[in-house]
Amino acid sequence: MNRLIAIFSGFLSIAILFGACSEIPPVITPVVELEGCQSADASQVADQQKQVLIEEFTGVRCVNCPAGSVEIENLLDQYGAQLVAVSIHAGSFSPPYPESKYDFRSEAGTNILSFLGEPFGYPTAVVNRKKFEGEFDLQLSKAQWAGFIQEELQTPPTIKIFVAPSYDETTGEISVDVSLFPEIDFVANETAITVMILESGVIDYQETPDGKVPDYEHKHIFRNTITAYNGNLITEPMKAGEVYCKSYGATLQEEWVPEKCDIIAFISEVGDQKDVLQASKAKLIP
Repeated sequence: MNRLIAIFSGFLSIAILFGACSEIPPVITPVVELEGCQSADASQVADQQKQVLIEEFTGVRCVNCPAGSVEIENLLDQYGAQLVAVSIHAGSFSPPYPESKYDFRSEAGTNILSFLGEPFGYPTAVVNRKKFEGEFDLQLSKAQWAGFIQEELQTPPTIKIFVAPSYDETTGEISVDVSLFPEIDFVANETAITVMILESGVIDYQETPDGKVPDYEHKHIFRNTITAYNGNLITEPMKAGEVYCKSYGATLQEEWVPEKCDIIAFISEVGDQKDVLQASKAKLIP
């Protein structure tokens, strides 16, 4: 891929383990922004509505987590593209079993859990990284997800996002162009962009109320960030009506199936508030 201008060796040490007994590798160095970003046309986001991010924290040893995953699928059926779901395997329930084929944990996932706050119980998820009125923290129980998602969908987006990934099957290299279309003016250094790789349709062990099953289908698995785990700061001001383009690159791990991978991008506030302003998703291979 001729637009990739650097070898991203840090990403090759991404925290997907090659066996259930392996150790999580050290923190990776975030991938730098690339040159030559190709902006999308404003017509491609003309009809884009508010799109909400839900980050589910889960683990293969969590007996109650499959119920949370079912709820997320129900919500995706209801809201479609207006809901972007991520399942992050982190915390005490996430270590694989000895017979597991894969270890879904990652250093970035552990960092995100720490960044957003440990939950008191499972199933748990964070909606738009927002601390809602009356809540003590960002983590929400399953019964709360639908109501807060609906609440977030009532507001129009202040920025729209178009995600355009490409993949070179020969080299395994990914590049992602993210076009930003602000609806209002943004000052510099008050927002960040995060880009993640997800994979669905992975069959492996999972604890369930009916016991440990070997053929559970894991969806929306957080594989890693292409940016820093807490986002890359947007250091320039953005004006309403203009288009801004960011490009990032990485190398896909051999274990991951490109046809099952998605790329998501979202814009969030920085500082005490981490609110996600808009999220968007695209298939790595359409």
